[in-house]
Amino acid sequence: MKEAVDLLTKRLSGRTPRLALVLGSGLGGLVDAVADAVRIPYAELPGFPQSGVTGHAGTLVAGNLAGRPVLVLAGRAHYYEHGDAAAMRPALEVLAGIGITSLILTNAAGSLKAEMPPGSVMLIEDHINFSGASPLIGESTDRSFVGMSEAYDLGLRTALEQAAGKAGVTLHKGVYMWFSGPNFETPAEIRMARTLGADAVGMSTVPEVILARFLGLRVAACSVVTNLAAGMAAGELSHEETKDMAPVGGEKLAKLLAQFLRDGPAEL
Repeated sequence: MKEAVDLLTKRLSGRTPRLALVLGSGLGGLVDAVADAVRIPYAELPGFPQSGVTGHAGTLVAGNLAGRPVLVLAGRAHYYEHGDAAAMRPALEVLAGIGITSLILTNAAGSLKAEMPPGSVMLIEDHINFSGASPLIGESTDRSFVGMSEAYDLGLRTALEQAAGKAGVTLHKGVYMWFSGPNFETPAEIRMARTLGADAVGMSTVPEVILARFLGLRVAACSVVTNLAAGMAAGELSHEETKDMAPVGGEKLAKLLAQFLRDGPAEL
């Protein structure tokens, strides 16, 4: 980690962002809005994950967004690629190591609510780790017993809600359920998820939330709805649909995040 921290610190040339964003499938277009950008492929940073999923660029971008210094991870590694829930741990440890204190995660998700159609944005209030996997399995210290009662920071969530109102973006709120993937869920699994209290389903984010809390970072997360979940609409689900629909909600999310950065907490 020290090697990657030293290298990244050098490449940042004096930039000291406190906020980092992780972009999900099809949401990489947000990096185009980053001004005065420094782009570093993950391959040049020791320990950073190499994602083989289309729609995930695998690039770290540092610069200014809406006048605030930010660091953007365009792409992530997934549990379903490696069978490793801790695949993003080295990258998040490096972020903490360079002084990042707050993390906003984004993902593409399937909606379990007809009133939250494709193109919607949902603020994650809580999650259900249906996969049962934890990125902290094997951690040899008592630090592994991380409390998750307030995994999603109330202050950040409130600021995002206020930004959405000011930007004129409808921001749904709900519970995200993590399935391991890479296959999509069955209609029966979606009925179960709804019964258990989920509002959206996806294949990422939850391990990163656990890791971020383990590292002492404040966390917020938003889902961009790319489809209605299995059994709710005609036709089969596909990753192509995810990539095609993500930019629709992604435009709303970009508008929301720009307002959040303009008006958000001064410590970001």
